[in-house]
Amino acid sequence: MMTTADGVVGPGPAPQTTGKVKAFLRLVMIEHSVFALPFAYIAALTAMFQLDRHVHWRELLLVTVCMVGLRTFAMAANRIIDREIDARNPRTAGRELVTGAVSVRSAWTGAAIALAVFLGSAALLNPLCLMLAPVAVVPMVVYPYGKRFTNFPHAILGFAQAMGPVGAWLAVSGAWSWDAVVLGLAVGVWIGGFDLIFGSQDVASDRADGVKSVPARFGVPAALWGARAAHVVTTGLLVWYALATDAGVLFWVGLLVVAVAFCYEHTIVTPHDLSRLNRAFFTVNGFIGIALFVFALLDLAVRGLTF
Repeated sequence: MMTTADGVVGPGPAPQTTGKVKAFLRLVMIEHSVFALPFAYIAALTAMFQLDRHVHWRELLLVTVCMVGLRTFAMAANRIIDREIDARNPRTAGRELVTGAVSVRSAWTGAAIALAVFLGSAALLNPLCLMLAPVAVVPMVVYPYGKRFTNFPHAILGFAQAMGPVGAWLAVSGAWSWDAVVLGLAVGVWIGGFDLIFGSQDVASDRADGVKSVPARFGVPAALWGARAAHVVTTGLLVWYALATDAGVLFWVGLLVVAVAFCYEHTIVTPHDLSRLNRAFFTVNGFIGIALFVFALLDLAVRGLTF
């Protein structure tokens, strides 16, 4: 608010600032944090269960802030680096950096703030998290460049996302865990797989612009078969994780739900019909993460995790 010369209180710069913040949040698609957060929570809560069977709310909050901060930085960097490619692709030509709704300077400012939040939260967790934090940042920046030098940028994305559960486990225990690595690999292969599906809609544009990807190089049928294989591997890794952590019945029920969701996802997208791709990508994969988290949480609670 501001006061005019005649003493009348009127609107100040706040609405413009608020509009910029909303535009930035649209740019980074903040709501899509739902894909990675549930698996970080599964790792953190399992580590707490093994540690003392108590939920450590401070660590859980800091894990949340770390995950959202790093993902926000990654998305902002991705949009900045890819803005010229996005401008030439009809599907992405309406993105905020292309239309000017968000300036490059504002995007870099938001990215820097998100990175600072991530590093600060990592520092508050434990020294090991802070020391390893740069390792998590690097692939987030490499990924958008990946489509310029490899046909498999989806693998770089998967590697970047695999670090979430590992970092969440480290945040709680302060020590390395191979169980967390197995869960991280499951997340990485899962996300890399559905990125193959998502990338299938941009084949014509990618080929015209020289953007590299599995669908652009090998075709949509090969990409969809690759996604199916990736999700079979994901299911196998989740089974491995369940066995390694002595998961209970409810977690196994959750795995069954996930397997059914994977089957459904791969029946609604075909090489000749990508019309339901958004349902497969956003709705089904969002459901998979949330469903497995809910069953994992219930399983841990039944087995003695106290809140």
